[in-house]
Amino acid sequence: MITIKTEQEIEYMRQAGAIVRDVLLIVEEHAKPGVTTRKLNTIAYDYIKKCNASPSFLGYGGFPGAICTSIDEEVVHGIPSDRILEEGTILKVDAGAIVGGYHADAARSIAIGEIDSLREKLMDVCKQSFFVGVDILKAGVRLGDLGYEIQSYVESYGFSIIKQLAGHGIGKNLHEDPDVPNYGIKGRGLRLEKNMVIAIEPMISAGGSRIKILEDDWTVVTKDGSLSAHYENTVVIGDEGIEILTL
Repeated sequence: MITIKTEQEIEYMRQAGAIVRDVLLIVEEHAKPGVTTRKLNTIAYDYIKKCNASPSFLGYGGFPGAICTSIDEEVVHGIPSDRILEEGTILKVDAGAIVGGYHADAARSIAIGEIDSLREKLMDVCKQSFFVGVDILKAGVRLGDLGYEIQSYVESYGFSIIKQLAGHGIGKNLHEDPDVPNYGIKGRGLRLEKNMVIAIEPMISAGGSRIKILEDDWTVVTKDGSLSAHYENTVVIGDEGIEILTL
């Protein structure tokens, strides 16, 4: 069931979104060669708790981390561990926070040290595809229009949309209806309404679009081992545009 949020609910999500924004900035500051993903997880957890919020991901479906940390071919849901960050890789960090019983969710792709031109382009296209997509959004726009804009932009650079993964509604639950695909056909799909809140998150690869899940039952990787990128924000639909809660 899709829920239209009240102003009070959006305010809780706004507060959660500010915490998520800051967590991602703090993690990015500390994401350097030689640092473990477990260390980043501790930094994120401590900051969220200091803000009198709760991490959305910790314990969600049994997930053991406060954030997801995914490297290079790992697309999403990487588990923080003693793995050491290496120069020249892409780290995807996904974070969520709960305030007043309401979630906000966002993700960033972070360059570890100096990265090559392919990684740089992949990260940039992924991020820009989000903004190309949300630029058309307001009440009355269909999800197919959003997906079309994201997909067209990504594929124009020769990259692939990972179609098995999608964004989602968000609110009292981390994942709510509707699914928000990063591909689509203009004029098709659910029509967005004022005060709907959705998490929009392009996930793309430099190779094929197929994925598999590793033996840890969480980490999603590209099936062909190609590089991937991820960018996400939580947004509120308005009459004339959107409000991004996690920027």
